Amino acid sequence: MKNKESLRTLTQKLQDKGIDVETIKETLKGQRIETPSWGYADSGTRFMVFKQPGAARSIFEKLEDAACVHKLTGITPTVAVHVLWDFADADVAEARAYAESLGVSIGAVNPTLFERPAYKYGSLAHPDKKVRQKAVEHTLHSIEIMRQCDSRYMSVWLADGTNYPGQDSLRERKHRIAENLKKVHDALDNGMQMLLEYKFFEPAFYSTDIADWGMAYVFAAKCGPKAKVLVDLGHHPLGTNIEQIVSFLADEQMLGGFHFNSKKYADDDLTVGSMNPYELFLIFNELVSANDGPGWCDLAYMIDQSHNVKPKIEAMIQSVMNIQQTYAKALCVDSKALKQARQACDVIGAEQVLKEAFYTDVSCLVESVREEMGLTPDPMQAYRQSGYQRKIEEQRT
Repeated sequence: MKNKESLRTLTQKLQDKGIDVETIKETLKGQRIETPSWGYADSGTRFMVFKQPGAARSIFEKLEDAACVHKLTGITPTVAVHVLWDFADADVAEARAYAESLGVSIGAVNPTLFERPAYKYGSLAHPDKKVRQKAVEHTLHSIEIMRQCDSRYMSVWLADGTNYPGQDSLRERKHRIAENLKKVHDALDNGMQMLLEYKFFEPAFYSTDIADWGMAYVFAAKCGPKAKVLVDLGHHPLGTNIEQIVSFLADEQMLGGFHFNSKKYADDDLTVGSMNPYELFLIFNELVSANDGPGWCDLAYMIDQSHNVKPKIEAMIQSVMNIQQTYAKALCVDSKALKQARQACDVIGAEQVLKEAFYTDVSCLVESVREEMGLTPDPMQAYRQSGYQRKIEEQRT
């Protein structure tokens, strides 16, 4: 009863501003977030892998957990995979069939261009042509997996870089990567996209070969129309205006998608929205603006997190809920009032429009959307009452 009263109050408040609640609800119903297979498995830091009872041990168990999250949230129908993490000992066709039997499907395919002795000095940028060819062949194999899974996206992140000045020619490494990414791009089928991820440091500490969005943009542009830039929210120096990067790339039609997470210092891979929820809101505000109003931009929205302390499935559900809430707030921005304030150079007024939407309690709206989709209004509570965690802890000993 309280939820319905809150929804009526919010609806009236938004209607007074010319914002249609039903349009927002339909937009939220169309939201899709991809969860990562590796987010359900044991993970850790450089110093220790922290094991959790019930953590998934194979691609099949990862798919089971992802299906559980989708069943409760209704908006996570695809699962990103890492080739060597997930298919070193598993049959791709069998995994696809199992995913579909669970009501989900395999989404973005990530080539694993690290964690191999041959890649000590790089993969696509390695000085040795034989190693570069090995990396290219692995990436082409990843395209075959995309075909088998009917996947649209390939997410490419390179650990390539150098640790010391003089270790290698920075220009030659740039040329090697451009040449080899072009080979991969040209092998993609129509309808496929290669998303280039960047990271300003780690594991290389002197130079990283794709260190920022500008480098990723240049490489993508050199490759061709099937290449776009992937923005990982944790892959920026402190103080970076990520929403401006998102706006710029979207306007250039070079924004391909996201890896959602949160950071305090660097690539912390924390639960999305846990450190700077206002930043996440401003990013979604730019997406709404880029799409000229309510509507789900045709991008790859993927979670990329390492749940070392939080229970893995609960952390994933929490991330999805945070994204839903934040997107709903961005859809509540009074765009007309914002435009008027900007035209009048009313700096305070413009900021207040954004702050009012950010501080709006949209929980009643999101819960109503879930109920209309035939879902439980509180996925976290439903999971804790489901017994699923107890079951997998008993089964996965």
